[in-house]
Amino acid sequence: MRKDYIFTSESVTEGHPDKVADGISDAVLDAHLAGDKHSRVACETLVTTGMVVIAGEITSAAKVNYSDVARDKIRRIGYDYSEAGFRYDTCAIMVSLNRQSTDISRGVTPGQGIFKEQGAGDQGMMFGYACDDTPELMPCPISFAHRLTRRLAKVRRDRTLPFVRPDGKAQVSVVYLDNRPAWVETVVVSTHHAPDIPHKKLREAVIEEVVRKVIPRSLLTRKTGFLINPTGRFVVGGPQADSGLTGRKIIVDTYGGMGRHGGGAFSGKDPSKVDRSAAYMARYIAKNVVAAKLVQRCEVHLAYAIGYPEPVSVDVDAFGSSRVPEERIQRAIRRVFGLKPAQIIRELNLLRPIYEATSTYGHFGRTSGFDAFTWERTDKIDALKQAL
Repeated sequence: MRKDYIFTSESVTEGHPDKVADGISDAVLDAHLAGDKHSRVACETLVTTGMVVIAGEITSAAKVNYSDVARDKIRRIGYDYSEAGFRYDTCAIMVSLNRQSTDISRGVTPGQGIFKEQGAGDQGMMFGYACDDTPELMPCPISFAHRLTRRLAKVRRDRTLPFVRPDGKAQVSVVYLDNRPAWVETVVVSTHHAPDIPHKKLREAVIEEVVRKVIPRSLLTRKTGFLINPTGRFVVGGPQADSGLTGRKIIVDTYGGMGRHGGGAFSGKDPSKVDRSAAYMARYIAKNVVAAKLVQRCEVHLAYAIGYPEPVSVDVDAFGSSRVPEERIQRAIRRVFGLKPAQIIRELNLLRPIYEATSTYGHFGRTSGFDAFTWERTDKIDALKQAL
């Protein structure tokens, strides 16, 4: 296993077109769960210049005005001015929604399928990851990238930098020595901005008010590179510049590429879909294993078959950092954590309208002010140790 390397991860702001789409899909999900906690939702959103398209399959007793939900989300993101080319109260909203297939429904409804317990909503593999790079047990590059994009949103909203507009990206390259973060090699920030701000002034302001407020001084060196709006201009942004789709930022949503991803997106899916709920459980397991100091790095791999209640595989990879044999950790996980879909939903309390908050700045590593993120708890440490 290599020990010295540079690793890069990126994050995007809430006004990035793909994140606008994720946010609308999760806002629709939350609206349904608020009225019917057993709603089955698979909601996809497309945003482009002056238009939003909402499509998918939904079975729910809740009555939802999709246009109102989408417009409210777009307004709260910050697209409330005409110059953006995309405005909450003038964009067209198209809705094409059907009910969930009865063939899928029988697999996830107890008593209807071949197996009488609630089964997985689809086949697939899910990964969870944790490491001791940061206090929140996330990889350092993605943690810093999310902090930068959150800071961009803050300086826009509180008018510290009044020229900043909703769309933006950040990317952080971290040097690892002996598998530990040593310093930041390069910081990239691209922010949507007003047309009258000179690039030099924008660059200086973003470095001082965004980068230096987020990246610890101890990790910045004289050789750290700052690439701020490296094209020189980012006036046309948001859905006017690029179309956005639900589920197109899955690496931003997870571990910035340092942990594997099974391929399934999260946003717009109710927790009967193991793409989402089992990925949350895998993170919950991995984080507790690292928090228990059994390993320094942990990746948990789960796989499911549609309609079948048990995972078809459970695996653990500690990347050579384990203090006990990985086979023992795997057996302890099976004793401590319920891995059936119904058990996951119950353990993590997932039948609540909590998902819109997950749609930006990552689904993992959020430990302050987000009590709904139950998969970030480290309450199984003692149980794991006892099982070992």
